[in-house]
Amino acid sequence: MTRATLDKKPRDVATMFDGVAKRYDLTNSVLSFAQDRRWRRRTRDALGLRPGQRVLDVAAGTGVSTAELARSGAYAVASDFSLGMLRAGARKQERRRLPMVAADALNLPFADGTFDAVTISFGLRNIVDVPAALREFARVTKPGGRLVICEFSTPDLRIGIRPLAVRVSLFRHVYMNYLMRALPWVARRVSSNPDAYVYLAESIRSWPDQAALGRTVAASGWSDVSWRNLTGGIVALHRAQRPEN
Repeated sequence: MTRATLDKKPRDVATMFDGVAKRYDLTNSVLSFAQDRRWRRRTRDALGLRPGQRVLDVAAGTGVSTAELARSGAYAVASDFSLGMLRAGARKQERRRLPMVAADALNLPFADGTFDAVTISFGLRNIVDVPAALREFARVTKPGGRLVICEFSTPDLRIGIRPLAVRVSLFRHVYMNYLMRALPWVARRVSSNPDAYVYLAESIRSWPDQAALGRTVAASGWSDVSWRNLTGGIVALHRAQRPEN
């Protein structure tokens, strides 16, 4: 089995995801304690999709996130560069007949301004050139269109026990220990490629925090960048808009 490294060579990353495709969705649900379903719903809500609009789901994997988007009535397109994930998704989503496209996030096969919205869930940190990908997302989005990024982030659980809220560092400590120790252990019992989840833990640890990612999004041609934490900051939703001009 293939395990990618933090240099994120596209071929290695794609091959790694090919290897986890068969049990990918089950593994994610187990590792997230079924929070992945809630995160998908929150992503759909953040996009504010209307029936008939077009939305592109980048790094969609087997299409479970795309199926959630389609519940809004929008025309949802799944794209991914892992053929193994797309094949697994085609079988899983057969009844829904979701459009699924093999595509590199750095070179999307769509005309300028094709979509009303673009989203990517837990895939941005696997791309070798994040700013270039964000610019490519803007290219295929209509002026005034929306971007929502759902991605692992930096735990930031706060409690107001005094006039000033305090960061609960214990929560972050427990979470980081889970990432580096428990996550690979659980993956060995559930995943078809446990070594891939060592990379998963490493990529989460090395990922920028909420504010840093927000600055990268803004510097890549998006405006009105904001974010909100989910599950105490384990996951963050970043929302932005393509400028009208």
